[in-house]
Amino acid sequence: MTQQIRVALFGTGRIGQVHAMSLAMLEEATLAWVCDPFIEGAKRTAAEYGGRVSDDPDEVFASGEVDAIIVASPTATHVDLIEKSIDAGIPVLCEKPIDLEITRVDALRAKAAATDIPIVLGFNKRFDRHFVELRRRVGADEIGALEQLIITSRDPGEPPAAYLPQSGGIFRDMTIHDLDMARYFIPDIVEVSAQGANVFSDAIRQAGDFDSTVVTLRGSKDELITIFNSRHSAFGYDQRIEAFGSAGLLHVSNKNDNLVRHWGARSVEGIAPYQNFFLERYAEAYRLEVAEFLRAVRGLPYRNSGFEDGRAALILANAAEESARSGTSIAVDLS
Repeated sequence: MTQQIRVALFGTGRIGQVHAMSLAMLEEATLAWVCDPFIEGAKRTAAEYGGRVSDDPDEVFASGEVDAIIVASPTATHVDLIEKSIDAGIPVLCEKPIDLEITRVDALRAKAAATDIPIVLGFNKRFDRHFVELRRRVGADEIGALEQLIITSRDPGEPPAAYLPQSGGIFRDMTIHDLDMARYFIPDIVEVSAQGANVFSDAIRQAGDFDSTVVTLRGSKDELITIFNSRHSAFGYDQRIEAFGSAGLLHVSNKNDNLVRHWGARSVEGIAPYQNFFLERYAEAYRLEVAEFLRAVRGLPYRNSGFEDGRAALILANAAEESARSGTSIAVDLS
């Protein structure tokens, strides 16, 4: 039997719980440490999933009992924890974004490039099997040359008002996942234009953010990508991708929990509501993301997003913010 990988989890909020659950489902890993300044949260997570508890990252790194790190703590801690992982020689999976400030990301860039340890970013949508299949079929020229990509991502409801000031804004918090998906299909993006609007949320308006956005990206071969985002959706979590090419079209639609349809006098083809939360829609993708990270820890080939993907997504998010505020298109260089 292969020796289990001892994982330390930093952060026990919502996404930390997702990763702890994923680890519990993977036989090759064990949760060895749970670290959070909110020590009660760490204790509750450890009580359910195992592991020693600490509120001090340095204690975890000094323990000698960690083979891999998962960073699910607030964004402001990400750069420091990635750097500590590099210094300790421990592979790390960090949630997006690397930081809200590109200057802090770039300050770590050379060190990240020089290390041999895997540094992977938590862009879980790359592991959704429907999107993976869509990309495979695009790559197999099933629709000819890819000309247009349409990504739709709408949350079922706006985030708590207390979260908004620390979110980094819709482009860095929400759109950044879709910007990474855009690069999953079209890596070389050269131009960004965006519009933002406030059409339904006073709380988001008061926080100085947008509740609805449209982003248009241009690839180096003149491919066009359009991303639709909204902080609400009356019919559930809206997650769709459409790829249009010279020889056809491929489309991934929304998911619901059953295939039963209803026909009656007042409506036809009625179906159950779409899944209503990202934890439902992407539970499998999160698990597969962590499983792939464990391959990286073992020195096997892996397909997780890396540090440069995280940097590129932040550059695009910053450009979208600038475009929405200024009303101009922004040329970008991701090199």
